Amino acid sequence: MSGRPKTPLVLSATEREQLIALAKRRKTAQALALRARIVLACAEGLDNKVVAARQRVTQQTVSKWRGRFVELRLEGLLDAPRPGAPRTIEDERVDAVIAKTLESVPVGATHWSSRTMARAMGMSQTAVSRIWRAFGLQPHRQETFKLSSDPFFVEKVRDIVGLYMDPPLKAMVLCVDEKSQIQALDRTQPILPLMPGIPERRTHDYMRHGTTTLFAALDIATGQVIGELHRRHRSTEFLQFLRSIEANVPAQLDVHLVMDNYGTHKTPAVKAWFARHPRFHVHFTPTSASWLNQVERWFATLTEKCIRRGTHRSTRQLEQAIHQYLELNNSDPKPFAWVKSADDILASIERFCLRISNSGH
Repeated sequence: MSGRPKTPLVLSATEREQLIALAKRRKTAQALALRARIVLACAEGLDNKVVAARQRVTQQTVSKWRGRFVELRLEGLLDAPRPGAPRTIEDERVDAVIAKTLESVPVGATHWSSRTMARAMGMSQTAVSRIWRAFGLQPHRQETFKLSSDPFFVEKVRDIVGLYMDPPLKAMVLCVDEKSQIQALDRTQPILPLMPGIPERRTHDYMRHGTTTLFAALDIATGQVIGELHRRHRSTEFLQFLRSIEANVPAQLDVHLVMDNYGTHKTPAVKAWFARHPRFHVHFTPTSASWLNQVERWFATLTEKCIRRGTHRSTRQLEQAIHQYLELNNSDPKPFAWVKSADDILASIERFCLRISNSGH
C-alpha cells in the first residue's frame, strides 16, 4: 500500500437519488453530469485510477471532485466563485438558456440563433453567445450520420478490418469501387485569379459537358491505384475492369477485393467471372458503411485536389486530368494507415447508439 489513505465516501439515500438524476441528464450542463458520475463511481469503492479510466478524465480531476464532495457534499459539485467582476447572470438563468437551446425550437424556425434566444430569455445577444461558447453549443451547425442495418455488420467489420490490419500472405488486398457521374464542368465566365488579399473567384453557375466514371482499385499495402475510365457504368464495364485487375496483379498472388453492395458487383455475369477465377476473394462491406472501404478516402482526395475546382470544357479534358492525377499518385504512392481495430470500431458505435437512444428523440 502506498499514498495517503482516501477519506471514505458514503452517500445518503437522498444524495444518491440526486446524483443519479444529475448523471442521467442528457440535455443540460454536462460538466455537472460528469461530476455526478465521478462521485457515484467513487461511492462504489472504486480506485481513482479506475474511475478516471472509465470516465475518460485524469486522476487529478477525480481526486478534485471526490475531495470537494466529501467536504461540501452536493454544493461542492458546483463551480467555485471566480475572481473578477461579480456575475450578472445567475446559474439558474444559464441552465435555463442551455435547456431551452437543447430542448426546444423557436416558433417559425428550425433552430435558435443568438438573437432569437436573447429575445426569448430577456438577455443580451453577447451573453447568449458567451454561454453557448462556454458549453460548446452551436445550434446553426448540423452534421449527418447513418447507422448500418446490415444483419451481418459485426462479422463484415471484423473480416475487412482483419484484412487491413493483418493482410494474408502471398496475397494482394485491393479496395475497389466506382466514382460515377463525374461531371465535366466549365464556368460561364472566366475565373478571376488569386491575388494578394483576394481569393480566387468564379461564377456560381456552370455549363455541363458530359460525365465519366472512374473505376479504381487501391492497393492497401503500397497506395498504388489501378484505374480505368468509362463513359457508362454497367456490369459490362465492371467486368472489363476486373480483367484489368487480373492483368495487373502477379499470377502467383491471391486477390482479396473489398467492395460495396452495388448492383453491378453482383450480377450473374460477375458471379460467373469470379467462379472462373478462384484466386479472387470478395469481401463485401456492410450496407451503409462505405467508410470501411479505403478507396472512398482516396476518391475524396481526388475530388479535393483534382475535380472540385477544376475547369473542364469536355469529358476528354476531364479524363485527361484524372489520368494525370493517377500517374502522379502512382509515381509516389502513400498508403493510408488503418489504426482502428474491429473492437475499437464496434465499441465506438455502441457508445454512439447508447447516446442517441438516450437523447429523447
